[in-house]
Amino acid sequence: MKTLVYASVALIAAAAGFIIFRVGIAPRIVEDAAPPTAIASTPSSPAAQDSATEMPTRLPEFVLTDREGTPRSIRSWPGKSMIVNFWATWCAPCRREIPLLKQIQAKRGTEGFQVVGIAVDFREDVLEYADEMEINYPLLIGEQDGLDAIAEFGLAAAGFPFTVFTDAQSHIIVTHLGEVTPKESDVLLDIIAQVNRGELTPDAARVVAAKQLAQLDRDSPEA
Repeated sequence: MKTLVYASVALIAAAAGFIIFRVGIAPRIVEDAAPPTAIASTPSSPAAQDSATEMPTRLPEFVLTDREGTPRSIRSWPGKSMIVNFWATWCAPCRREIPLLKQIQAKRGTEGFQVVGIAVDFREDVLEYADEMEINYPLLIGEQDGLDAIAEFGLAAAGFPFTVFTDAQSHIIVTHLGEVTPKESDVLLDIIAQVNRGELTPDAARVVAAKQLAQLDRDSPEA
């Protein structure tokens, strides 16, 4: 299994294949036996406990402008299981991920899942790309305030794509650093659906998610 060790911003970019957008923040070290595109940390992981800012267990409050230029809170979708995806137009893995996110919104939106894209980028570039890609889920847009929103999740260095999965009660179940694959999304959404049905607690779901994603990594041809 590939070891996830981010000793510097350069090493993050090399290991995960995505661009690091750094603004004067010390690199974060994650020592977790997980592949670069699997869970980087969860609210209960040692990585979260060792970081300068502890990973929250619930979706934090922040406000960014939407596609119409109106300030909107990330808490604007109460009762939804959120897939909050931080991305940028210049990030190749982010662009590859968008069709999957569109598919999730189209197919699982009726189950109570809500994708929200957080574009940390120039507004004009985001609007043009969103129209080109026919993005079917809400977007919030910011530059420095977008990076500040990422910092709310306890990250000392911002990497893209970065995705947060919550249950319907805004409990953070998993944070995922790197491109999400279709198999990973199926695993995570099914686990969150179990939480929403009362079959798993959020803490139990985090453990199950870590195990199932680790199994996906072991089954991967690249493992």
